[in-house]
Amino acid sequence: MSIVELGESIPPLTAHATSVSLPTWRDNVGYEEGDSRVVSKMTTGYPRFFIHKQIAAFAEEIVEKHGNTGYLAMLFPSRSTARSCQKFIPSRDPSVSVDQIRVVDLVLDRSKVTSETLLKLSPSISAVIYPKALFPLAKQYWQHSGDGVSSRRAAFCHSLFKEGVLVEERSLQSTKNSTNGLPTTSKGPKRYQRGSTDNTIPRANTSGPSPIKSHRPAQNDSAEARESSQFLEERFGRNLDVSLVDSAKSAIRRRIAGSLMGEVELGVSPHPPTTSNARGVVDLAEEDVYLYPCGMNSIFHAHQMMLEARGQLKSISYGFPYVDTLKILEKWGPGCTFYGNGSSKELDDLEARLKAGERFLALFCEFPGNPLLTCPDLKRIRALADTYDFGVVVDETIGNFININVLPYADLVVSSLTKIFSGECNVMGGSTILNPRGRYYSLLKKAATAQFEDNYWAEDVMFMERNSRHFVSRIERINDNAELICNILMKHPLVKTLYYPKHNSSREHYDACRTLTGGYGGLLSFIFHTKAQAIAFFDRIETAKGPSLGTNFTLTSPYVLLAHFTELEWAAKFGVQAELIRISVGLEDEEDLKSRFAAALKAAEEADS
Repeated sequence: MSIVELGESIPPLTAHATSVSLPTWRDNVGYEEGDSRVVSKMTTGYPRFFIHKQIAAFAEEIVEKHGNTGYLAMLFPSRSTARSCQKFIPSRDPSVSVDQIRVVDLVLDRSKVTSETLLKLSPSISAVIYPKALFPLAKQYWQHSGDGVSSRRAAFCHSLFKEGVLVEERSLQSTKNSTNGLPTTSKGPKRYQRGSTDNTIPRANTSGPSPIKSHRPAQNDSAEARESSQFLEERFGRNLDVSLVDSAKSAIRRRIAGSLMGEVELGVSPHPPTTSNARGVVDLAEEDVYLYPCGMNSIFHAHQMMLEARGQLKSISYGFPYVDTLKILEKWGPGCTFYGNGSSKELDDLEARLKAGERFLALFCEFPGNPLLTCPDLKRIRALADTYDFGVVVDETIGNFININVLPYADLVVSSLTKIFSGECNVMGGSTILNPRGRYYSLLKKAATAQFEDNYWAEDVMFMERNSRHFVSRIERINDNAELICNILMKHPLVKTLYYPKHNSSREHYDACRTLTGGYGGLLSFIFHTKAQAIAFFDRIETAKGPSLGTNFTLTSPYVLLAHFTELEWAAKFGVQAELIRISVGLEDEEDLKSRFAAALKAAEEADS
């Protein structure tokens, strides 16, 4: 993928893209500083950091109808997620009263709908309406927890809201009471009165027409625009029938469990359950895999499950973490002990504290870490956990289970499916696996049964299932391309340090978990000798440039600027330097990649001349 214009979605012309183009170093700094030159051009952004414009538009209309002047709304997929946000805001600012924050629950008026599929989906939105001054706190909850509504769900529900089919639950209850509990006689617009035929089955929609219209465009719709958006969103016109959502979820869970490695026909009867898998843990079942709307949401709820299962204990954050993981452990529960270097000395310190009687909830780590790609010693961590009674939660997003097998060492394995599992950069998702051989399995299963709420929107599920069908073959190609780029960078005199699991000092820890056919992944980072060289390289490299990773196309980012702009000095204490460049390697032709990197390295050579 060539350079995309500033502010355009990555991939281009993708309504629900999960990245945005920031093609120069200056653009990235401008984004972090709130420069209008940059922000005004952004059509989208990474979904937990940038509230999608369709979500914002829907929120504004909800405030207009149900709120007051000077208020904003944050949208969530369920009552419980909205009320968690409502409680979080005053917990971070005691001067705020819960009474200042109102929740409006919007639900389907079932009396106006005859589509069985729509009734099954039962779309809903819960809006947290709060004074504008509290936006930073509301945004914290949105970003850290990952509980916020997806843009596809928002677009779908917005259409229903406009047409009077998605209504406030309290008003719906009042209507039922006024009619002695009987539904109203009104059936709404004619398109809701059709039977459950192919015409009324919702398809994966974009920002265009109502998602429950038939395939015939209404008079005020642009048929040409509608056809174009469907073509782009559904990839060459392949409709995604959300009536098959349960089968799609099953296929995704089985892929994550390692019991399904290829495609499956969603319309046929489900395959019988199997305990054979590529995870190295017997008895792992599909039911031990839980799907979430995004990767951070899986981490958030993994922590909640641990708290429910083991009580209010401090966590351990080991190794330099993804920014929001640390925030979750710090802001929910009793807090955490942070070992930011992920070193053996830090494990020595932890062991000494454990021997002295200190107790912990769980150790959270990434394998490998982001962005330095170092790996924790999972064998030693597991031994300490077994001896001193704490849980182990491993984020395998970057390594992925085709390359590594971390489940035998963990009680919970979490992952962002948004990344390489999807690859297309057009849908969010997350997963958590419970290790059936883990010491806390029964307690965690009980907690999951009590807490888990399926908020993964049907359209997002359909896209994720389709995108993940060729997951295995993509990993193999990306592994090879990443090693090619590593070899180029390692030989270049301007590259001061290269970070990649194969070449890091922690390689032995990676190899201890590497599968028989596994490679070293598609993510690498490196540092030039000077900042000028880094800027020249970044500005010249002809790849997509924006946040996220694990895309099918090569994606370059000055990662530390985007993740830690307000805490650069803090990050530098752990060896994470502001000038670091992170490359997520894609599926491109080898010779094409070579030429693009050669040209960018040439620009770096000329930077100091």
